Amino acid sequence: MHPLIFREVLSVTMILFAIIDILGAIPVIIQVRQRVGHIESEKASIAVLVLMVVFLFVGDELLAIIGLDISSFAIAGSLVIFIIAMEMVLGVDFFKEEVPLSASIVPIAFPLIAGAGTMTTLLSLKSQYQTQNIIVGIVLNTVVVYLVLKNVKWLEKLLGPVGLSILRKSFGIILLAIAIKLFRSNTHL
Repeated sequence: MHPLIFREVLSVTMILFAIIDILGAIPVIIQVRQRVGHIESEKASIAVLVLMVVFLFVGDELLAIIGLDISSFAIAGSLVIFIIAMEMVLGVDFFKEEVPLSASIVPIAFPLIAGAGTMTTLLSLKSQYQTQNIIVGIVLNTVVVYLVLKNVKWLEKLLGPVGLSILRKSFGIILLAIAIKLFRSNTHL
């Protein structure tokens, strides 16, 4: 087993942090909480962790079943990440999702936090980083997800609408750069 590489752990953590966009999801989380009451932050965080780790290990096999390789999936993922980033920067919705009427593992953990963009990113990361460094990045992001879910009321007051908007746009620009890097490295341009 290879040793942990701090630079890789930091890169993976920041990439996942940007794509998960838990801080940018605060407005949606607040809306869901207002509709259904309490959000179980522990349950949602554990579900996020399990979903991401399982997909990291079996995502390749799922792709093999349908005849795709990691590079092709990474290129497709870079395009999805690019579109998500454009949503964040421009403030428009390309992907339309309805907010569900009940909050449990399904609306919060999946697809809001560990959705298609996150899963795509995990397989893309697997083509560039060592697995143990990705797992550490997943765990660190799960801790952040838990802390945000647990303290969403406080964060809403602290950041305010303008702060949330600035945060979302900043992470959008970071995601654009990540999408371009993934595309270039998998197309060898």
